[in-house]
Amino acid sequence: MGNRLSRQDQQVVVVRDISYTTTHDPLRSFDLYIPTSSVGSSLPLVCFVHGGAWRSEDKSEHAILAQRLAAHTSFPVVIPNYRLTKPETPIKHPTHTEDLLQFLNFILEWEGPQNHPHPYDSSKLYIIGHSCSAHMLTSIYFTPALPHAALPSLVPSKKLLESTQAIALSEGIYDIDLLINSFPQYKSWFIANAFDDLTSYAPFNTTAYNLHEGSEHIHWLILHSRDDTLVDAKQSVKFKDHIESILGKEKVLWDMSLKGEHDQMLREAEYPRVVGQFILDHRNKYHAAL
Repeated sequence: MGNRLSRQDQQVVVVRDISYTTTHDPLRSFDLYIPTSSVGSSLPLVCFVHGGAWRSEDKSEHAILAQRLAAHTSFPVVIPNYRLTKPETPIKHPTHTEDLLQFLNFILEWEGPQNHPHPYDSSKLYIIGHSCSAHMLTSIYFTPALPHAALPSLVPSKKLLESTQAIALSEGIYDIDLLINSFPQYKSWFIANAFDDLTSYAPFNTTAYNLHEGSEHIHWLILHSRDDTLVDAKQSVKFKDHIESILGKEKVLWDMSLKGEHDQMLREAEYPRVVGQFILDHRNKYHAAL
């Protein structure tokens, strides 16, 4: 699998470049961060999915965030890569999201690296998405409403829905038409490349999707920084209102307290503290007996 084991700051064991496909591909691999305090235990797994407008970023850029999440929660953390839309690889939606779903299915069944078998309880997943990965995740956990057809390749398994406990989304993209209305330049910059040059992106606006049956138990944290100039809060507000109309406010937490520009907020200590505390509070409230 091309795994590389290292130890950082005496607190987290890192296993890098684990393939989630049968052939090794750096863009279809992930890194695993295991707090030394949790080695040998069966704890929930935290997954952070990076953004980058479907065209950039790498799991390695979020190593500090992963270590902070692992330190705050004492839970193992994974960060996956997925294929990107670039001139040399002009892939389009839903390929990026298909990769993410393949990864999520993989970690449900994976037994862990050789030196650290069974490092987490795969029936307890906590997932974090940022920017475009919020769209990717909501494309998996939600399904298009008529007249738009669901994409069979993005339908999650019953096991994945049951295993997912809570999802935290920050600076998310959900409604592509609304995004282009606020930032017209984004269409030529990255939307047309990732989704085709269309007059309307209604089939892909997850603020109009329905929740998959079997995922009603999932709790949601929706974050948005007031300092973000790259994705406006209209996106998060619209998605928050939509999911509250489905689940009610008791399963949706709204937070605009974080500061910082779109990606800078991820580098601040407050982000993993807020997201990590959301995860701990959920686990303590709903799974205290585990």
